[in-house]
Amino acid sequence: MAALTKVAAASSLLVVVLCVGVCSSVCVEVPSETEAVQGSRMKLLCISCMKREEVSANTLVQWYYKTEGGIDEPIYKYENEKQELGSRFRGRLQWDGSIDMQDVSISVLNISLNDSGIYTCNVTREFNFEVHRPVVTRSTLIRLTVVEEAGEDFTSVISEIMMYILLVFLTLWLLVEMIYCYRKVAKAEEVAQENATDYLAIPSENKENCVQCAKKGTRQTQGVSHCSQVLQEPKTRNHEEV
Repeated sequence: MAALTKVAAASSLLVVVLCVGVCSSVCVEVPSETEAVQGSRMKLLCISCMKREEVSANTLVQWYYKTEGGIDEPIYKYENEKQELGSRFRGRLQWDGSIDMQDVSISVLNISLNDSGIYTCNVTREFNFEVHRPVVTRSTLIRLTVVEEAGEDFTSVISEIMMYILLVFLTLWLLVEMIYCYRKVAKAEEVAQENATDYLAIPSENKENCVQCAKKGTRQTQGVSHCSQVLQEPKTRNHEEV
């Protein structure tokens, strides 16, 4: 009987390990921000991934606060219900976690410079197995610094500069393209106007010869020479008249 109990206990522990390995890809434990601005709302992020949704567990969340070199002071507790403990934060703490108890974060309202310090998030889970009830405890430390004004992020400054450079480059490129297209269209219109002027200057009988020459094929050397001569005749006649 004792051997069967040991086998069952080992099997349960193996199930717990497998749940941790499988569910770790679903739940992502993101670290909390460590700087807050005075007078704002600060979320103390604490994520503790569940083992599996079908595994029943009792979860106890405890939040502590301490100054540098001080002792931990309990400030918040969640065990089946939200409970704000008597502390310097009383009336300024809100539960900011999720229903599935993977996100067990809290938020500090109207945070002040005196709220800088170390915040500890303790998560204790008691799993409800038939044979035994294993308990898993995890702690997360958040070293929070409260500043009077938000400082400019170097990355955001660089991104803003690059954005302006890109806008200037695109504007210049668009301007060059517009000038190029305008000149190309103007040149095409000028060539078309010159051809139309030359054609109107040809006498009507020479126009008919050019049309017949084009029908026979202007690729032939003789036809091309004849049409060129016809196109040049009006200019020659104009000089003779002068």
